[in-house]
Amino acid sequence: YLHRIVGFILATFLAAGLYGERGRKMAAPVPAALPPGTRVEVRDLFRAVPARLKFLKQPRTELNHAADAIKRVAMAFPHIAFSLTDGERSVFRYGSGTGDLFAARLARLSQVMGREFADNALEVDAEREAVRLTGYAGVQTLNRRNAQAQYLFVNGRPVRDRLLLGAVRGAYQDLLARDRHPMLALFLDIGPDWVDVNVHPTKAEVRFRDAALVRGLIVGALRHALAEAGHRASTTASIAVLGAAHSGGFGDGYPMGGGGQKSFAAAAGFQSPGPGFSEGAASAFAHGNLAPAARPADTAPEEAHPLGAARAQLHATYIVAETADGMVIVDQHAAHERLVHERIKRQMAENGIARQLLLSPVVVDLPEADAGRLAARAAEFEELGLVIEAFGPGAVVVREVPALLGEVDVSGLVRDMADDVRQLDEALALKDRLAEVCATMACHSSVRAGRLLNGPEMNALLREMEITANAGQCSHGRPTYVELKFADIERLFGRR
Repeated sequence: YLHRIVGFILATFLAAGLYGERGRKMAAPVPAALPPGTRVEVRDLFRAVPARLKFLKQPRTELNHAADAIKRVAMAFPHIAFSLTDGERSVFRYGSGTGDLFAARLARLSQVMGREFADNALEVDAEREAVRLTGYAGVQTLNRRNAQAQYLFVNGRPVRDRLLLGAVRGAYQDLLARDRHPMLALFLDIGPDWVDVNVHPTKAEVRFRDAALVRGLIVGALRHALAEAGHRASTTASIAVLGAAHSGGFGDGYPMGGGGQKSFAAAAGFQSPGPGFSEGAASAFAHGNLAPAARPADTAPEEAHPLGAARAQLHATYIVAETADGMVIVDQHAAHERLVHERIKRQMAENGIARQLLLSPVVVDLPEADAGRLAARAAEFEELGLVIEAFGPGAVVVREVPALLGEVDVSGLVRDMADDVRQLDEALALKDRLAEVCATMACHSSVRAGRLLNGPEMNALLREMEITANAGQCSHGRPTYVELKFADIERLFGRR
């Protein structure tokens, strides 16, 4: 496969006009002594074709494009070593990976995407029929402002496919703010008769025979991995705390430690309250009936729990808990917001989304193709609380809307949905609005910053976080807690 890639690159260069130093066409290849492997050298590209040469950017820009392309190939083949030089310096050098595919791939992803990704990556491995999805996805609190750190591969070929990107967005839909994007690298292996790779000149997009199956596999696998992670949050928050402490003058001159660069274990196994858990406090907490108290925690030790035992409340906003090997600082409002959000989601899943009948049905005019796509998915929209019907060749009529949305621009919502279905094969506009409403409801009904909590109430919050999926971040994607290992604390004071 690698030789085919190299051959394709060389053939492209030759076809586009790759000439020798004197402007003549390249001579036939001749034997040369080289170490094992494949070496590709490109120079004087388009020198004799000024019309093509003028479209090249600055050397650094073109080098970055070449580096990005090679990095993507390196991710797909972790057992092969890759290196890139610009003639003067080595841009990167990746050694060949060892071990099984998952171990070698994680090591390669660590080289390309950074150590923080490897420390906060969740393994993904799922299969349906003739399609298998593997790779790694970052926890929700490890995110970026753009989608540049999302790498997708189909049968080893790097792609930027809208269907796949839409599936990723759907999986993280109510876990991240709308302007944040997760970091991940996913590898889709599918039979050649299930995919058409010849739908884009650069082969950057593909078309699947069963797009719904592929999308469902990606969404299901990612959500399963995130749920298995439980309350885990990324280590970047802890690292930021350590960095802020050092920049503020703590332990000046001491190296920042890495002892705290491993997150808590997943919450699997913590399905019931442990010793010292107050059932009365848990019940009051679950229903939001928290009695204020102006004293620190004085409960029995609970350090054996992943989030430890509450020891104090700072500024009526942050809970300080002691764990077996360090400490945890919890933002009580952010944590309770996520717990309430997950409770609302469970209730909606169990009872369905309530619908509001419109006094006068709304007719929305659309292009005929868009109207047909929406009408074909009417059953799916009805599950989300939106009842639509075909109304002639170029229109749909809306009879009911989700009650959660309240006053809503029905026409604007339907047009946004038509755009999403056309581009991503999913009604993200409606799902985004429902998720936003749920997040707002959770935010306004959760424990506010400034609310005094007593010991049992704080421990009840910690215990519920341990058994709730996605409790490591609030509904807006911010971390709900920061962990500091004992070794990190010692480094802050120069003891290590």
